[in-house]
Amino acid sequence: MKSAVHQGLRALAFAAALLGAGAAKAQQYPSQDIHFICGFAAGSGADIIVRFYAEKIRVLSGRNIIVENRVGAIGNIATEYVARSKPDGYTVYITGASALAASQNISKNPSVDVGKQLQIVGTINKQPVMIGVRADGPVKTMADLTAAVKAKGEKASYATVNPTAKVVGAMYKEKAGLKAVEVPYRTSADYMNDFAAGNIDYAITDNVFGVAQARAGRMRILAVSTSERMQSAPDYPTLKESGFPIVLGAWWAALVPAGTPRPIVEQLGKWVSAVTGSDEGKAFLAGIASDAWVSSPDEAQAFFLKEIEAWGEYVRIANIEKQG
Repeated sequence: MKSAVHQGLRALAFAAALLGAGAAKAQQYPSQDIHFICGFAAGSGADIIVRFYAEKIRVLSGRNIIVENRVGAIGNIATEYVARSKPDGYTVYITGASALAASQNISKNPSVDVGKQLQIVGTINKQPVMIGVRADGPVKTMADLTAAVKAKGEKASYATVNPTAKVVGAMYKEKAGLKAVEVPYRTSADYMNDFAAGNIDYAITDNVFGVAQARAGRMRILAVSTSERMQSAPDYPTLKESGFPIVLGAWWAALVPAGTPRPIVEQLGKWVSAVTGSDEGKAFLAGIASDAWVSSPDEAQAFFLKEIEAWGEYVRIANIEKQG
């Protein structure tokens, strides 16, 4: 009996020591450079967002923030890297959480269970997926695009880069009864030559790249995927009001590997929320046709888990064949 009691006390003491060590480590955080992981190439829309947050959190944390572009497999290489990194707060993933949810459902055998292996520290924004065409072309509305693509049949094509674009593109085809062929590209910049030459008919683009190309006079944005027009970009009509019952909102967040100590999760969350909620942060996000969104780690993680289930339904409705 005494032996069992002593063993229990030793176990409690050991657990307390581990908790104490974890708390002490969290109190010292950050004691070294922090690495921000981007799943897409330098200069991409994703990279622009990551580097904005890296610079702002560098000031808040008092530490260097090193941005690493781990490119490939529509973001999955970066996702795997973060999920398998040490959960110590020094590897932070800033990415489209909606894209993670989509990818989880598109893959036959996902190498990462994002809902279990990643923890959101804070949300960043709500943003649309956009449908764009050449600015100098005759297509000016979704009705124009649908008629033109139907006329071309299987000779029509469109560009995608990420999982959310893949799903929105497939859903538009399904709802409009189109036979256009999806052409996946590694980065948005990669399809611009084909886009400008008319080799592809339209692009399903992220908001950062789409807005930049629209401002440069190279792309005309026809519609956005959100349920309502963006507060930051009210001139862009929704797919729903354009006659296509497609409502898919994209959103970004900062994530860390599951098991990261709670005090570190909360500290990172405070920094992310401070940047997002600042006047400069709101202006930056509005400038890329997105609306700032601040939430706690617990609220964000609960929403993320619901989104993973929801994107499973979106993939089913879009009739996307599982990949991999």
